[in-house]
Amino acid sequence: MEAAPTFIATDRQGKFLLSSYYQGAHAAVHPLGEDGSVGGEPIEWRETAIGAHAMQTDPANKFAFVPHIDNRGGPNAIFQFKFDPDTGHLTPNSPARVDQPPGTGPRHFCFHPNLAILYFSNEQGSSVSGYTLDTAHGTLSGFQTISTLPAGYQESNTCSQIQMAPSGKFLYAPNRGHNSIAAFAVDESGKLTPIGQVPTEDRPSAFSLDPQGKFVYGAGSETNKLASYRINQDTGELTPMEVYDVGKRPMWVLITNIGG
Repeated sequence: MEAAPTFIATDRQGKFLLSSYYQGAHAAVHPLGEDGSVGGEPIEWRETAIGAHAMQTDPANKFAFVPHIDNRGGPNAIFQFKFDPDTGHLTPNSPARVDQPPGTGPRHFCFHPNLAILYFSNEQGSSVSGYTLDTAHGTLSGFQTISTLPAGYQESNTCSQIQMAPSGKFLYAPNRGHNSIAAFAVDESGKLTPIGQVPTEDRPSAFSLDPQGKFVYGAGSETNKLASYRINQDTGELTPMEVYDVGKRPMWVLITNIGG
């Protein structure tokens, strides 16, 4: 390949590897072997645009989405595809993209565990946007955009990743610049209400919740440390715990279950 992927994820059946290419301006699908290894040349090597920053299929494994940030010539849009779970092929949906207001920059996204809703972190907009997913047609309709910053904050900031608690009650998104993790409560309709921000390590490009949604870990790429927090299961508030040295410029955090 002539470019390196910025983001990778498997489809919902674990048969294909999906990848987006920020500088390479492409989205790709590779076959996976039974042992999880990449099984060959890409099934899809589809040109999108510069700034492609993530790629996932929906819970039904019928549609795929590729957000592009509003930076370095990126189109500031979410590309929408139909996904064939048997062959791994992509087909542009209609419409093929959801354009955003200038300065938004959709970057990463996550799915609500119980509702047909997606949430995107907006890199340039320092905000989170909620979208309703039309499960029959695979198209997105925005219903809310909410800031990740406290009122009155005027300094430089960008958002990075985004994750939702498995309960569907809380959502978290780190701020790079304000150097905090923004927390939101999620009501029964999927609407977000700010809980607040908790300080974290400098430049939190990477963070993750544990699979049970009890803890949050945020990595500071400028401090080379990993900060840990306990999630209040009633309010969603974060309580700081330990801070760990983890090596130079941590850029991804993954927590997984090991064993049976």
